[in-house]
Amino acid sequence: MEGVTELEKAAYDRAVRLCLDPVYRTALNCCRNPQDAEDVVQTAFLKLLECGTPFQDEEHIRKWLIRVAVNEAHSIWRSFWRRNVCSLEEQPTEPSFTEPEHSELFHAVQKLPIRYREVVHLYYYEDYSIREIAELLKISETAIQTRLMRARRKLKTTLKEAWK
Repeated sequence: MEGVTELEKAAYDRAVRLCLDPVYRTALNCCRNPQDAEDVVQTAFLKLLECGTPFQDEEHIRKWLIRVAVNEAHSIWRSFWRRNVCSLEEQPTEPSFTEPEHSELFHAVQKLPIRYREVVHLYYYEDYSIREIAELLKISETAIQTRLMRARRKLKTTLKEAWK
């Protein structure tokens, strides 16, 4: 990294250590495959490296990186290539579960439309408040509440049918 001071390098390394997991989880949730998620994370951290904007604190960096990751994931899904190519080799990878209820919940969340899956992930798995999610996704708090309510309703219906 030419032209970067040791202090800047240390701050960047710390940001990578602290933010890599949540940014990757968010990217994986949006992209649904590890390869695209890794590309999204790499792009997000490259943008952080190139960004000249001063950040207030580590939480500000984390939120910024998650926002960049969400935008990059959306760009991938909107791309001409993604819309027009279907790979036969893509196998969805999923975690293994010790309890069947967790597996059913995971599959139910993965079947939600992206707009609901995003807010469910950020709210329940990344522990962001409704206000923070609204800032990250650049939509109103009311829209976040509505999406969470609709997602819960869909999950309740889906899971009720699964357990009958």
